[in-house]
Amino acid sequence: MTYRRWVVAGVAVAVIGALVASFAIVNGTFSPRGYVQDRYNRTASRDIGRDAIAYTSSKSPTRVAKELTDAWKPDDRYVDGSGVYLRYDDDSVVILPIATGSVVLLESMNTAYPRYHSTVGSYWGWGRGSTVRGGGPGAGK
Repeated sequence: MTYRRWVVAGVAVAVIGALVASFAIVNGTFSPRGYVQDRYNRTASRDIGRDAIAYTSSKSPTRVAKELTDAWKPDDRYVDGSGVYLRYDDDSVVILPIATGSVVLLESMNTAYPRYHSTVGSYWGWGRGSTVRGGGPGAGK
């Protein structure tokens, strides 16, 4: 009987896993980048070079930020009069106001941090890939 219970439990876990995977595949949102790409309008004319890929929304920056942060919690967030700056592990999402709503800029942290450092420098913490090493025994090894 014990063996049969383990088989039933294993099958139940497999079915639940398949349902969750199916839902994720149908929605296609596996990252903040994917979330933005799926929900906002691609606007290549607002790109910043090859680094920051632009999308637009008719919603305000705070509304767009709320939608995104409800779905994907950022590692750091900074908001001021110029916009909403969200830092994720590998990406940044910068949401700036425009006359018709918002422009949403997706950019790798490698290029976003230098670009926005004057705005978010002391607010965005250090994420993966930081060149700053902490102190203490064994630090930096």
